[in-house]
Amino acid sequence: MTVMLRIIERLWLPFALVVLWWVVSANSSSVFFPPLSKIMEAMVVDLTEGTLLHDLGVSVTNLFGGLAIAVVVGVTVGVLLGELPRVRETVDPLIHFFRAVPQTALVPLVIGAMGVGVAPKIATIAFACVWPIMLNSIDGVRAVEPAVRSMSQAYRIPPLLHFGRVILPSSLPQIVAGVRVALPIGVVVMVVSELFAAEEGIGHYILSSSSVFQLPQTWAGALLVGVLGYVLSELFAVLERRLLRWHHRSTNPSQARVPTTKRRK
Repeated sequence: MTVMLRIIERLWLPFALVVLWWVVSANSSSVFFPPLSKIMEAMVVDLTEGTLLHDLGVSVTNLFGGLAIAVVVGVTVGVLLGELPRVRETVDPLIHFFRAVPQTALVPLVIGAMGVGVAPKIATIAFACVWPIMLNSIDGVRAVEPAVRSMSQAYRIPPLLHFGRVILPSSLPQIVAGVRVALPIGVVVMVVSELFAAEEGIGHYILSSSSVFQLPQTWAGALLVGVLGYVLSELFAVLERRLLRWHHRSTNPSQARVPTTKRRK
């Protein structure tokens, strides 16, 4: 019952907005704002009979590929910079310069340099997602308690074990927060990268539909991107709760299980 109430609490507003849109747009005669019923019909037809399902699979594959590269690079470099303050101070201006560059503005340059294909799209997604992950990893490592570091040194824990059992677990909440921030950025760059010299993907589907004035299909592609972003965010929230279950219990003692003891007579 509690799970059902949580689902209703999270979905009642989107459902109400969809119903309102459906009712308000039912008698719309505008070419640019077709009724939601026509948009949903075009989406269902292209998902079942057209190439939209294939385009969705291509886009999700590019997104996961770029995000995986960003996680590996961002966490590795972030942890190292967090542990090496002198190196961090040296490269800090360079990091802030690159993270300030609009990632979408680099898409045409990357595609022009690497050509048409999957590689430039994954590269642009990875470049856009790596910065929040790296910066959060640095902050997570720097936030490790000095007492924990002193204990690790006192027990002479080897460096690899120190990183794997002390530094990474302590900074994991910040790292996960960085991935959470990077996920919607990756979705945006995923679509933008498929608008340039692409032959497949949701971005290509939206661009090709609008170029031949198929506005219901264009709206369907845009709505599908929003649904994809929402679903990925919810799935990541579930994964985050599982990964950081120990962290949530430590920060909220009321969630921890209190062992029951038998009363002595």
